[in-house]
Amino acid sequence: MQVKKFSHSCVRVEEAGAVLVIDPGTLSEPLAVEGADAILYTHEHPDHFDVRKLVDTLARRPECQVYAHPAVADQLADLDGAVRRVLPGDRFEAAGFSVRAFGGLHAEIHPELPRVPNVGYFIEPGGIYHPGDSFDVLADVEVRTLFVPVAGTWLKLTDSVDFVRRLAPQRAVGLHDALLSPAGHEVVTGNMRRLCPCRYERSGAGAALGAEPGAAR
Repeated sequence: MQVKKFSHSCVRVEEAGAVLVIDPGTLSEPLAVEGADAILYTHEHPDHFDVRKLVDTLARRPECQVYAHPAVADQLADLDGAVRRVLPGDRFEAAGFSVRAFGGLHAEIHPELPRVPNVGYFIEPGGIYHPGDSFDVLADVEVRTLFVPVAGTWLKLTDSVDFVRRLAPQRAVGLHDALLSPAGHEVVTGNMRRLCPCRYERSGAGAALGAEPGAAR
């Protein structure tokens, strides 16, 4: 299995020729969706959900299946047959991967701003969890690779650290990080490595993650 983190919140998982992509939004590279068999969206914000990129992908690869909460799917009425609605609690197969949907709502940005639906995805094989813009903790699964949001208007560092500590993965990888300057990346990465009880990685755009560690430390 190969797992790649693209810019901001986009993740690509490949296994035996199958390609699954999560959240190829406006801040991620077009290369992330090349050859995609399935695309999963966590929520409707454009840094996670880019309609133009999706339309271009389906024009080149019409067999690609799209999975999203109804709040996103309802915006894709013209793509009839390609989009499957997903709700928290659903289990389904996408591109040969077993997927479970968790969560419910985007983390609060401000009490006066409405919270949009948000679905996190747990993927096997691999034990991979992409929470979208939330810190929803999973039950009854073993998370081995956790993508943890580390920057945004809706979080602070303690949220990210506590999320990792509660889920106790074998490794954590920074997510939702395009808003950070180079200096900001250094500060966040240093603190996450200092405070997290597992290996913390910062991945460059399109870089494959290293081998999964044998155990948490």
